[in-house]
Amino acid sequence: MESTRAAWLLAVSLAAGSIILAGCATPAGSGERLPGGLISGRISIRVDASDHADSRAMNAAFELEGNPQFGRLNLSTPLGTVLAQVSWSPGQALLVTPEERVPYADLDSLTARLLGESVPVAALFDWLRGRPWPAAASQPNPATAGPGFVQLGWDVSLADFTDALVSARRERAPVVTVRAKLDRP
Repeated sequence: MESTRAAWLLAVSLAAGSIILAGCATPAGSGERLPGGLISGRISIRVDASDHADSRAMNAAFELEGNPQFGRLNLSTPLGTVLAQVSWSPGQALLVTPEERVPYADLDSLTARLLGESVPVAALFDWLRGRPWPAAASQPNPATAGPGFVQLGWDVSLADFTDALVSARRERAPVVTVRAKLDRP
């Protein structure tokens, strides 16, 4: 059960990031390639313990494809075993794990249900591309000497972006840390 919960946490965080991409007319799950490009790599997510939840952590390979209206996310182990698949289209998001299929009204609902709190759904995908989300104010991070920014209460570090590494950390409880090692073409 804990591995399923961790897989959901990872699925939610990655799927959330796809919200900011441009729209298209190809339904998720159709087997066709979706516009907006593919981002893949390895990701780790850690949610520290809080008053109402234990610590959770997950590492997985991911493939994220799509845009705000239609998209899909696949998560797997290093050996290729599927942990979770998420697909979404207007008015629906579907989480599929080896144990179950769970529909949600949208990615925000999926995030809130699995994490018990709101996350920056629309921003993550821009962050993985090494830039602030254009729909919210951002500022350089005065606490770090390297490149990065603060946005939506998250410290996004791009200090190792030339090595395809991105990390984001939210200090407000519960502390959430996302680290991604992106595949480069």
